[in-house]
Order: sequence, then structure tokens, then C-alpha cells
Amino acid sequence: MPVSEPSIRSAAVLGAGTMGAGIASHLTNAGVPVVLLDVVPPGADDRDALARNAVERMLRASPPAFTDRGNASLITVGNVEDHLHLLADVDWIAEAVVERLEVKRALYRRVEEVRRPGSFVSSNTSTLPLSLLVDGQPESFRRDFCITHFFNPVRYMRLLELVAGPDTRPDVIDTLARFCDVALGKGVVHCRDTPGFLGNRVGVFALQAGLVEAEAAGLTVEEADALMGRPMGIPKTGLFGLYDLIGLDLMQDVVTSLKLPLPASDAFYEVAPGIAAVQDLVSRGHTGNKGGAGFYRVREVDGVPRREALDLASGEYRPVTRPQPDAAVAAESGGLRALVEHPDAGGRFAWRVLARTLSYAASLIPEVADGPLPVDEAMKLGYSWGEGPFEMLDTLGPGWFRDRLRAEGMPVPPALDALLERDAGATFYRAHDARVQQFSPGHGYVDLERAPGVVRLQDLKRTRRRLLGNDAASLWDVGDGVACVEFHSKANALSPASMEILAASVERAGAGHAALLVYNEAPHFSVGFNLEFVRECMRTRAWSALDEGLRDFQDACRACARAPIPVVGAPSGLGLGGGFEVLVHCDALQTHSNVTLGLVETLVGLVPSGGGCKALLERWTAGAPGAAQAQDGALAVFDLIGKAVTATSPQEARPRRLLRDADRVTMNRDRLLAEGKAYALELAPRYAPAAAPAFVALGREGADAMDAVLDDLVGRGIALPHDVTVSRALARVLCGGDAPRGATLGEDDLLALERDAFLALAETPATAARIDHMLGHGRPLRN
Repeated sequence: MPVSEPSIRSAAVLGAGTMGAGIASHLTNAGVPVVLLDVVPPGADDRDALARNAVERMLRASPPAFTDRGNASLITVGNVEDHLHLLADVDWIAEAVVERLEVKRALYRRVEEVRRPGSFVSSNTSTLPLSLLVDGQPESFRRDFCITHFFNPVRYMRLLELVAGPDTRPDVIDTLARFCDVALGKGVVHCRDTPGFLGNRVGVFALQAGLVEAEAAGLTVEEADALMGRPMGIPKTGLFGLYDLIGLDLMQDVVTSLKLPLPASDAFYEVAPGIAAVQDLVSRGHTGNKGGAGFYRVREVDGVPRREALDLASGEYRPVTRPQPDAAVAAESGGLRALVEHPDAGGRFAWRVLARTLSYAASLIPEVADGPLPVDEAMKLGYSWGEGPFEMLDTLGPGWFRDRLRAEGMPVPPALDALLERDAGATFYRAHDARVQQFSPGHGYVDLERAPGVVRLQDLKRTRRRLLGNDAASLWDVGDGVACVEFHSKANALSPASMEILAASVERAGAGHAALLVYNEAPHFSVGFNLEFVRECMRTRAWSALDEGLRDFQDACRACARAPIPVVGAPSGLGLGGGFEVLVHCDALQTHSNVTLGLVETLVGLVPSGGGCKALLERWTAGAPGAAQAQDGALAVFDLIGKAVTATSPQEARPRRLLRDADRVTMNRDRLLAEGKAYALELAPRYAPAAAPAFVALGREGADAMDAVLDDLVGRGIALPHDVTVSRALARVLCGGDAPRGATLGEDDLLALERDAFLALAETPATAARIDHMLGHGRPLRN
């Protein structure tokens, strides 16, 4: 469990709704004990029911709210009538009650009576100004008060907006900023006390603009989501899918709250009305995912669940479609410019949304921030955009963007004019004298500064030339004698091209660097071996090409394990299948706290064949003097791989030996590169590559033991026919093939067995069906 910064040793959360429960659970992920209080439910026998139920809800949450279920024991539940005195013992009191000003103010008066002097108090408000929250409160309260605006789900959304008031002690802000950064893993963005702060001011505007422009363009909800999603660098939930996820009624409240404090001249008023379909759905009780229906719903038809989408014209539901708008297809190869320059309705929609949204973001400078960085960070960390608004402007070309605005009679933001007055080809960010700078109206270019200890590969790449690379991977020098391999294919699916660069990087770095880091800043480290490559080889029966690809994959992974310098993997997001096979061959890992690890190849009818079976078998059987002792470890590996078990945190990964005791954890993803690099340099002076492992064959007796496990799964209806085929192929690898029980096998023997099993399964129609289904639908097929 991560150790929290010593400044915050205990905390309390007031309000056990979605946000309050999320904040409380994530505080325990940092090792902080928490008091969670809510009101007493009318007529309830259990006066603590709301807080107690909130903890149970977090234990059931998907994705998991706790990095380990045992963390829930750090939460003390109670209510604000009986247990407010518990606040006297905590360092930080985080309020997350209903967004009603008088409710919050009344609670603050009660808190002030019991809290320890000097303890911090903050509000999780997303819309209420700090100035109104503290109005009428004593100076002692105002000095210790600030806003800490988390985003939902708290464990996973990286943004924390931190707002100070004119009376807030600097120590409050400095301490909470450091704690939330290092211990909670948040990207802390300091915001001014302006409506909606940064994330919601721009993000809600973008959603409302999307609604208005989708209706004006006559698009279906699926077409709008297909365009205002991945082609724009926005999560695949898209526009209407995100509205459903947030909740249509909640979005209405947020829009109203944002609009009220803004002047009538603000462009937000142009998009705030949205579309009539929202109010119509809410009036029918269709509030989105939580209400069972919104712009999308799932309905059973003849006993089969069917996903349906709302027809915006008729207001009726119809079967959902999977459109591929031409503009979205153009964006796959041509990027953002190709999307907004496409002549069809989809391209026009994309342009209108981005023209309004990017212009609005630029118009807020310098009201909300001196320069573009805080706005970009807020949108990337709080809304998961791939690029922030000003980074998008740089991608499109600020000059091109201004010219098109003028050509269509749209206003040009002063910040954009100020930038281009200096140079017609200027961009909001630039590399200058080996430094990254941002443009600040009134100040010109200023150096981009991040928190101490935060290093972004994105920044380094602006000022350095890559050492090696192709379309799938690159090698960079990240300083102090450390090189870094970066995967950058779609979802970082690993192809022969990826492994070519990995193998070459090990060789090159070993000749001129002290250590090698395997790291990237994509949403996921790697989703695994490229199934498109596998399917194409299967379709054309190019078995020799597939075998060669597997050999190259194994050789690249083995090169990591036998490199003359330490190789440290630094994963975040998904590190599955082939991605995990790369990691398991690194000398050590510096892993993000929200990583998901595991070998999941059986879900697509295959077995791990990049050395994953071999590597896990080594971890579970190392030191076993004979077959009898090795068999228990092999059965554990059979269970992990056969069931495609994944760990959604380092705490879950260690007992499964997906992580080792020496592997380390970083809470803040922005610190992962620097801490991984430091770990690699720490290993370098005493480094010697590990010796090749040896294995004990389990023979027929081992295979029978695995068959017994499989028979039980079949009897319970867990394993289906192709599961049996795949599991028996896996058992053959883990037991050593045809080698007699007790025989010694080398690394090459296990790798050959992996490839043989993979190729044999690839020839089966059932595996082909699983791969087709995964690629077509994004979920496993059971057959």
C-alpha cells in the first residue's frame, strides 16, 4: 500500500454520494484512514446507513474503486448528527454534499465548532464560487478553506482543480497540492475562482456545442459519437454516450449552474439551451445509464439484449448502428485537419464543434489562466482528451484556424490574434533552446514549468531527436544515460515492427547508455500482440510468417531479460497479453497504481507465446527441487493463464506473482517516467543479467492434474468446448510437452512449445471465430 505524505495522516469526507464515497475510497488507496459521514436517513433503523451503503457500493464498483478490497477497513462510517466530533482528530475535512449554497454554509458553521484549529477544510464543488461559500464564515475558517474539485471516478480521473481564496493560507494550498499530487496521484491544476473553473467551463461548452451542431447537421447519435470521439482525440464514449454516462438530469443542473454567474455576453449562452431531446428524455425518466435509458438503451427482444439508440427526429428508439462516417475514416490517416476539412456533413459537424470550442477556450485567456497550459491540462486530465484545446490549435495550425474563422464570419479570439501578430506561423507551444515554452498574451513566450519531479516524455520529444523509430515504436534519450523505448501504435498493439525497435533499442542502448526504460504516455501501455496481424496470417495461411513473428517477439523479450544494462518497464493502463510479456522480461517494474496486468490470450483462443508461459512458470516454480514440488506452481500458472486472470492494481498483482517484491509503485502517472528512470539508474552500478532459467518437466502426471481441474470447470459449466482445447494446449506447454517427468528443460524448449501451441490453435475455426469477434465487437466470444 502506498505511504501517504506525512502532512495528511487522517481525513474526513462529508457526504457519501458518488463523489464523496469516491474521495473516501481513494484516500484509503493512499493509506489514509477516513471518517465518512452523511445525514441520517428519515425513519432508518441504521443511522449510518448512507455512509455504510456507500462503502458497499464502492466495493462493488467497476472498475474497482479500491486498489485492494482490504482498504475499505480504513473507513469509519457515521453520520453528521452523532459523529461530527470525530472531525477534531483529522488533518483534512473534504466536503462533498449537495450543490446547494445554504446547505454547505450551514454545515461549515457546524464543522467550525468541532474541527481542530489549523486543520484543512475543502469543498468538492464544481460550480459554486469560493467567494460565496466562505461568505459570512469567520476568518479562522476562511484561512483554512479552499476548493478541491475531483473528477469522477475519483481513482481513475487524474484532474484535481485546486482553488484558493484571498484569505487562504499558502500552506493549505502547498500542502494539499503536494499531497494530492504524490499520494493521491492527481494532476493538480491551480484555478482562479471563476465559473466552472477550467475543466467544466470548456468541457461542458464542448458537449453543448456538440448537441447543437449534431442536430443542425442532421446526424444520428451514433454518427455524432463516431465523429466526436476518437477522430477528435476524445474518448470513444463520444458525445451522446458521455451525456448518458454523466446523467442527463445532472448535465441540465450543471449547465444551469454554469450559466447563472456568467455575463449575458458569454458565448456559453449560445450553446446552453442544447436540444429539446434532452428535456424530453428527462421528462420520461430517461436520465442516461443510471436511469436505464437515455440517448442509448438496452432492451430485451425475444430474450436477447439489444442495444438501441434514440432517433433524434422522431424521439423513438431503434436498433443501434455502427456507422463509419467518411470524415472519421479520413481522420485515421490524415489526422485532425483531414477530419475538419472533409466536405461531407460529418466533416462540417466536426469543424463547427471545434471552431466553437477552441475559440471559446482561447477567449478565456487571460480570464481563467495566464497561458494555455492549465486549460490543456484540465481537458486532458479531467475529460481524457488526447490533446488540449491549444494543442489542437497547434495541430490544426493557428494561422489556418484564424483564416477559416474569418472566412466564415466567426469571431477571432484576442489570444489567437495576439499570438499571430508576432509571427504568422507561430504556435501556442514551441521548443526554444532545449526548453519547451508556452505563449502567454501580454508576456510572450515563457518557459513551461511543471511540478518538481514531474517529467513528460511529450515535453522531451519536443526538444530532442529520436534515436531509432518506425510507425510502431521509437527510441529516445531521456537524459542521464537512460534511453526510453516508446510504443505508439493503435492501442499499442505490438506488431513485428514494435518488436524490431525493442530489440534494436536493447542493442543500441546497451552500447551507449547505462539503462533502458520501456514507457509511453498513451492511455494503455499495451493491449497485447496485434490480432490484426495474427488474423491476416490465419486468413492467408501464412504459417511461416506467423511463426517468424512469434520468434521475433520471443527474441525481443529475451533480449530485454539478457541485456547488458538494466531494463525497467514503467506501465500504466492496460499491460495485457503481449504487453505483459514485454514487462515480465524486464529486470524490474516501476508501475502506476492503476495498472491492469495479466495474460489474457485464452480469451481469443490462443496461449501466450512471447515467453509469457515460460516467465510465469519460472516465477512459480523457481527453486523447486523436482517435479512434485514444481507441480503446485505450474497448476497456479495454469489457473492464471487458463482463466485469463487480471490484476487491476499492484496490490492484486503481487500475490499472483505478476509483480515481484522488488517492483515499485507510483501513484501519479506524471511521475512515472522520472521514478522509473531513477530506479533504472539505481540498478545500473551493480547490474548483471540474470542467467537463463531451467524447468522441470511434469509429464503425464502433471497433465492429468491439469485435466482434473479442467474436468471440474466443465462440470460446473464454466469451461466450454474450445476452452478445453485451449487449456489442454496450455497444459502441454506448462508440463514440458512429451518430455518425461523430471527431465530438465531449457528456455528454448519452453519457447518452442509456446509457438507450437499458438500455431496449432491458430488453425482451428473456433479460435478464428474468437479473434473475429474480439476485433469486431471488442469483447470475448464464448464457444
